Amino acid sequence: MKQPNTQPTSELMLRETASQTAGPYVHIGLAPAAAGNPERDEEVWNEMAGPNAKGESIEIIGTVIDGNDDLVRDAFLEAWQADADGNYQSNYDLRNDFNSFGRTATTADQGSEWRLKTVKPGAVLHPNGAPMAPHINLSIFARGVNIHLQTRLYFDDEVEANAACPVLSRVESDSRRQTLIAKREEADGVVRYRFDIRLQGPGETVFFDF
Repeated sequence: MKQPNTQPTSELMLRETASQTAGPYVHIGLAPAAAGNPERDEEVWNEMAGPNAKGESIEIIGTVIDGNDDLVRDAFLEAWQADADGNYQSNYDLRNDFNSFGRTATTADQGSEWRLKTVKPGAVLHPNGAPMAPHINLSIFARGVNIHLQTRLYFDDEVEANAACPVLSRVESDSRRQTLIAKREEADGVVRYRFDIRLQGPGETVFFDF
């Protein structure tokens, strides 16, 4: 007759599963089009603002670059931002004029660039009551990155707001602060900001531990 296991409960607990990099599975599950799969009817993707959204329509474009100065062609990004009035929207719906949350990815067949179509966000108050400069929060998932990275995108045409921002001003080095500043471009009537993310090496983007 098999004897019951009398070991303490703590000794019967399974060991923690080992961590792994994101691999291709983030694209397959969260960015089907980037993985070459059909899109679902309700897909959270990179058009955060529709044509009737309040505020200035903008496009964000960028790349992700690794420590060898090579393009990361399978990075996945999530964006979270306020609307033009500085308010975050929590009721995500593709029928909304604007959603605070969006996703995008780099793919080899699009020049390894990621894109977001949105509106320029308004200022949001810091917990200390001071206004933070307009910004977009970004989370980056990629091969070789066990825990996703978090950063912020600020705008180069918000000089005064950037200088007074209680978060951006905590980055003491001016050259380091510049890694968080998106550069404005205009082409064919489209207002576009370029923001390239460097994961390692010279010019490494500032990442936050929120």
